[in-house]
Formats: sequence, structure tokens, C-alpha cells
Amino acid sequence: MKAGGLDGVVWRNRALTLFDRVAVPVAVCDVYGTVVLANPAMAAECGTPPGRLRGRDVLELFRPQEEAQVERIAEALRLRHRSRYQVSVRWRAPGGVERYGELTADPVSEAVGETPSLLVMLRVAGERAAPEAEPARVTPVEGRVLALLAGGASTAQAARELGLTGDGVTYHLRRLSARWDAANRTELVARAYALGVLRPGVWPPAPTE
Repeated sequence: MKAGGLDGVVWRNRALTLFDRVAVPVAVCDVYGTVVLANPAMAAECGTPPGRLRGRDVLELFRPQEEAQVERIAEALRLRHRSRYQVSVRWRAPGGVERYGELTADPVSEAVGETPSLLVMLRVAGERAAPEAEPARVTPVEGRVLALLAGGASTAQAARELGLTGDGVTYHLRRLSARWDAANRTELVARAYALGVLRPGVWPPAPTE
């Protein structure tokens, strides 16, 4: 390999190393917004390794708040204007927190007239806490069935307590198991507590509503 070629490889490797170490979320996209390369800081905002962002649409990862902004940028790129473009975006960060900020895209290319790539940088402006999950909704009968089950009642005992047949109690348990993907009654009771359907620290067990 010629010396010039070796120099090119060395400088390319240095540039990639610097790219990975930049603390600012950065990605290189094609002119259509498809991610070609992303640094770890950008990938961290999406909760995934950098390699898994390749081929993703940057405006699906970071949702524009104004579609008109995107349309203006698309038209400018089509006409090969080389301005800096900014888009207000929001996205769901790892942990469920919604963040908002701004994407800045700079067209870059090695030659005049060549279709540019986009150097995209993300600025985080703030975040909104994830909404607290509401307790799962169950009917009054389902809540009482679960409470009796948590207290150790058999199907027959629960049926006598509720004025139902054994088949009626089994019907409610099957519906709850299917809804929560519970494999058995022990798991069903555990799910009921985890979802806030049964009151914690109360004996005998009782539904929250």
C-alpha cells in the first residue's frame, strides 16, 4: 500500500476514535436521514449499542415536534442547499423518561456537487418524568376472587363466599390468568400485588378498591 494510502487509513482511524469519544450525541446520516454511523453518546439516548442504530431513520428515533420543519429541510436538501438545519424533537429515553431537545444537521461532502451526508448532533434541552403507572383495573368480583385466593381459599371456598359456582370462580381465574399471562395461581396472586390490585401489608387480603 502506498504511503498516501497508509496516511489516509491512519487519519480515518483517528477520526473514528475521536468520533466515539465525543460526549455530545452525534450521528452521520445519508441525505434521507438514515443512520450510517452513530457514536456511543447518541446510542445511549436510544438505549442500544451504536451498531444497532445503523439503517434506522433518525426522525423515527427522535420525533419532530413540527412536521413543517422537516418538509422545509427536505426541500432544501433536494435543492442541495448547504445551510445548517435544526429540528425540535422529543424522544423516549431509557427508563421511560420523555426528553426534548434539538437536532442540528450539517450537510457535508468531499466534493462540490456531490450528494451530501448529514452530520447530525443532538442537544438535550430537558425532560419530563415518566407518568406513574395506574393500578390494573379489575371488576369487583375479580378483586374479591383474587383476595380470597391470596388468603388461601380453594375454588370451592371462594365459590361459597361469593355465591358463585365452582365453574364461575374458575371462569374469572382463567380470564385473569390470560389477561396477565400468569402460569398458575401463585403467579396470579403475585401479579395482583405487583399491579396494585391487592393492598400490600393487609391481612386478610383485600382489593384496593
